[in-house]
Amino acid sequence: MKLKALRSAILLSLIPTTSVFAAGLDRSGQSILPFLQSGNYAEASFSVLDPNVSGKEESNHISVADMADDYYFPSAALKIQATEHFSFGLLYDQPYGADSQYSSAAGAFGNGKEGTSVKVRTNNLSLIFGYQPTENWNLYAGPVYQTVKGNVSLRGSAYSLLSGYDINLEEDDAFGWLAGAAYQIPEIALKAAVTYRSEIKHELDTTETFGSGAVVRPQSVTEVVTPQSVNLDFQTGIAKDTLAFANIRWVHWDQFAVSPTYLAAATSARGKKQNLIDYSDDQISATVGVGHKFTSKWSGSASVGWDSGAGNPVTTLGPVEGFWSVGLGGQYSPAENYFVQAGVKYFWLGDAKAQTGGNVVGDFSNNDAIAYGLKFGYKF
Repeated sequence: MKLKALRSAILLSLIPTTSVFAAGLDRSGQSILPFLQSGNYAEASFSVLDPNVSGKEESNHISVADMADDYYFPSAALKIQATEHFSFGLLYDQPYGADSQYSSAAGAFGNGKEGTSVKVRTNNLSLIFGYQPTENWNLYAGPVYQTVKGNVSLRGSAYSLLSGYDINLEEDDAFGWLAGAAYQIPEIALKAAVTYRSEIKHELDTTETFGSGAVVRPQSVTEVVTPQSVNLDFQTGIAKDTLAFANIRWVHWDQFAVSPTYLAAATSARGKKQNLIDYSDDQISATVGVGHKFTSKWSGSASVGWDSGAGNPVTTLGPVEGFWSVGLGGQYSPAENYFVQAGVKYFWLGDAKAQTGGNVVGDFSNNDAIAYGLKFGYKF
């Protein structure tokens, strides 16, 4: 059942949309799999998430229109096998993010002119150095460079006196690190890897305004700590030209909070400190599936996924509690050294209560999302 190098790559990530929607702000899933490809390898991919998240206001049960914007993000990877025992890689992704825009209609999340909105953007560049003492083992580690920025506007009766609050978090960069180990048995296409990524602490220059710009607070600094995580990846041949695969991911969202200086002061003065964003539970997610090579040029896969969410009630800026998903992917290899992959994944999003200031203000249920992805890979 020994598989060729490219054939074994069928499921080193056949579906580009593996982790497009997840708990908290998690988006890319921070996969290490391109670095585990044999020889020299490069890839580029692009994914699109189209969510539908709507609900009702808690106080009067008035409908809340779809508040989740489409989300687009690229990723890329380069892996070089410099010698028999040493390799290095460069991985780019956008690990965390958010895009939400409520209707401007007057109510819990709009004031008749503007609606509550959030936009968070991150970029990750991971430089990885690997040591392969034997054919079976791969030990790797390296620095991670990360940028973060965001903008949030609160509008509507759900935020009481905070309606009209705006915050601009200017882009900040900082460093973290990753480390891991992988084991393989090429004869049965078995690969297993565990990867740890550290938390990364950012200090973002911040401008806060209240009353839709009527009161501008002096510039301050907001601390944002992106969470530590662990990824476990596994695949093995189970029949001729057929692989089973799994990914398990843990992200430390518990106790994650963004607490800007003047927002914290204003809410504390009213009796209860309020965070801009916070989560109460760690995230655990899992994806399992099978991939099959039909011909020398065509391969396909199917997967099922689950995500625990990061606590409920949740922030009004992302009112979803986990998901179930199913995915399909296909790969076309015109030659043995390059391929094109495409995938689609459907998500059943978990029902959630949205809260602000400790009060439940919205009920979001029966929501879904669909994701698409396209990937190009090249071995050289």
